[in-house]
Amino acid sequence: MPGVPSLAARLEAILYLKGRPISVAELSELSQSERSEVEQALLVLTTGYAQRDTALEIVELKGRYCLQLRPGLGDLVQNLLPVNLSTATLRTLATIALKKRILQSELVDLRGSGAYDHIKELLAQDFIERRRQSEGRSYWLTLSEKFHRTFSVLPDLSTAAISEAA
Repeated sequence: MPGVPSLAARLEAILYLKGRPISVAELSELSQSERSEVEQALLVLTTGYAQRDTALEIVELKGRYCLQLRPGLGDLVQNLLPVNLSTATLRTLATIALKKRILQSELVDLRGSGAYDHIKELLAQDFIERRRQSEGRSYWLTLSEKFHRTFSVLPDLSTAAISEAA
């Protein structure tokens, strides 16, 4: 079916967003796929990363899989970051940025319970804003002005599209 990502691509996205080691059973549940299919797709994904010259690798630790930077690149990346945030916190911030507005409960479902600590850190450093839902118990999380100032590396696509159309 065109447009539907492969199981390997979906597993890669799950591993990236979760940012922690995940069991085959959990990957199977999250991808809504059979365990044997997940195991095969993980083999394809792991082999693909091992054969490419890439900064990332798929690692298996005690029956759990994670997507991580290859050894030796952590210092380089830390020195390039404009802020002092852990990789896991940056992934949580990236998830919020991709969604633009997300319920805290949905973010925790996507990123795991560690997201609560990430949210506290992001609030303390003023990268996100949190507002209580008008109905319900969760909070809406959005990007702050400081986020946009700090991470404004991409052109404003809406402005670019308007000027190209003119």
